[in-house]
Amino acid sequence: MSKTINGIIEDVLANEGGYVNDPRDAGGETMYGITIATARANGYQGKMRDLPRETAFDIYRRRYVVAPGFDQIATISAPIAAELVDTGVNMGPVVAAKFLQRALNALNNQGKDFADLAVDGQAGANTRRALNAFLNKRGAEGEAVMLAALNALQGERYISLGEARQANEAFMFGWFRTRVAA
Repeated sequence: MSKTINGIIEDVLANEGGYVNDPRDAGGETMYGITIATARANGYQGKMRDLPRETAFDIYRRRYVVAPGFDQIATISAPIAAELVDTGVNMGPVVAAKFLQRALNALNNQGKDFADLAVDGQAGANTRRALNAFLNKRGAEGEAVMLAALNALQGERYISLGEARQANEAFMFGWFRTRVAA
């Protein structure tokens, strides 16, 4: 897969859709999946319905791709980077990076293939080295297994969110349908 960062962001924008203001959503008003709090934190002061698509694209690039280092993960594996960006948009980039680190630790053959990582939510050099080592050893099959592991962690997190806040149950079916790949 040779998906570019721009293509990954375009997929997120398509998946997120347009304006939503569901009172059950703790994030409040959103446009293209960007919450009002995120828009304001990134300098946008207008009405959420009027948030330009280009502004949303730029927020996604800066906050959900470059800042957490997922652009550098994309040079190793575009599908894994796409999964991390998508998870980061919905759960936060730190959560997505922790999912990757936890999965790498679980798949490192008791430290024989590469050392355990600190699960710090930073997709830095150590995480990239571990991912490279994992994929060099396991290849395309390893990439598929990593994607399955990331989706399993994401699915478990959704169930926990639904258990912790009953209003989240309204979104559960959609989260599993659109966020957790089959």
